[in-house]
Amino acid sequence: MKISIHRGIDQIGGCITEIATEKSRIFIDLGQNLPDGDGNVNDNFANLEAVREITKNIDAVLYTHYHGDHFGLFHLVPDSISQYIGTVAKKVALCKHQRLAYIKGREELSKKEIAKLESMQSFEPKQKIKIGDIQITPYFVSHSAYDAYMFLMEADGLRILHTGDFRGHGYLSKGLLPTIEKLIHKGRIDYLITEGTMLSRLDEKVRHENELKREVIELMKQYKNVFVLCSSTDMERLATFHAANKEIKNRPYVCDDFQKSVLDIFSKSAGKISPLFDFKEPYTFWKGNSKLIKWIQDKGCCMLVRPTEKFNDYTNHLLPLLEKENTVLIYSMWKEYINPKSKHCNKRYLDFVEQFPRLRKIHTSGHASADCLTDVCNLVNPTKGIIPIHSEKSADYQKLPIKDELKDKIIIETTKNENMTIEINKQRTANRVGSR
Repeated sequence: MKISIHRGIDQIGGCITEIATEKSRIFIDLGQNLPDGDGNVNDNFANLEAVREITKNIDAVLYTHYHGDHFGLFHLVPDSISQYIGTVAKKVALCKHQRLAYIKGREELSKKEIAKLESMQSFEPKQKIKIGDIQITPYFVSHSAYDAYMFLMEADGLRILHTGDFRGHGYLSKGLLPTIEKLIHKGRIDYLITEGTMLSRLDEKVRHENELKREVIELMKQYKNVFVLCSSTDMERLATFHAANKEIKNRPYVCDDFQKSVLDIFSKSAGKISPLFDFKEPYTFWKGNSKLIKWIQDKGCCMLVRPTEKFNDYTNHLLPLLEKENTVLIYSMWKEYINPKSKHCNKRYLDFVEQFPRLRKIHTSGHASADCLTDVCNLVNPTKGIIPIHSEKSADYQKLPIKDELKDKIIIETTKNENMTIEINKQRTANRVGSR
């Protein structure tokens, strides 16, 4: 058996992991490198020829979630190769790419992307997927992309757990450790492939979504007009703002038609499991919606915004109609995007937030804290190895307070034994451009 980390050691994003037996080969994720602060992507895999070469003889690609650094090269995969993603994740990705099709000059690319997505196979949690002699079982994890998964892979008498991106401080995180315990009871885990995003940001406070909700409620009591800049597909964060807004009587929860489509997907799936994720009927904003604008002027709002030309037009129209002293923008994304001194600073984000009279930053990471990584590693207790990916410096796993015998099993270099070859390709990390 062979595990190949084509990309992911000593870099965040651009993840590509291969699991192979003598009969079958699969990829877990086919991600694009993260963009720099100006939105430019440096990725020598982002073309048909390169993807055709790296996927040669691959039987299937399975995606942990829909973020571009795990999913971004899906449209370049040959039609002969099966691709899999979670059922709800597929709907969200389709919704996003159908909207991107409206961008001038992008029509042909969007047409290809949508066709690929529509033909993609979907799966449910714990649904067993058989690719040749490799059996894959997806298990739900909480992340800043809803319907994200870790994968248990079984072949050649070995069991490999690939965590994907996950966290322990979301509304949906309480099942993480119990799920792993059940996996262990069914048999040992031989190799653990796991993320380590937060290892380079140990000074960053990780807070539970419930804590954010309490802070947002207090801010909404203080300010009448609350604008929110957060990921349009982070269901748990969107639920934080929705739940907080419900505490303020008669204040509309406002968004554009695209965001409403995404919220509808979440309401029809997760909303059936918990009322926290039932977004009801959010109010759709457009400049001609005079009834809604009058309501906002009277009662205020919680309005979801994005740093786009459309929302610049919306805010240019709406902000002059509102009292400045009662207006605030809550920024709920990675702080470096709006840090002028950071190499990751995004001018589009920076220009957008500067329109607002007040700015408050309320955020927590979509990735596992060092404590959570420690708990997962100690609980899984793999018999043969830990392969850390999605980390700026994978050797930092040695700094985690995991058991000493596990530290000896951390693998960041190519290694071989009688039953397994682990190939770590570090040359491809030269494409690293950023982190979240």
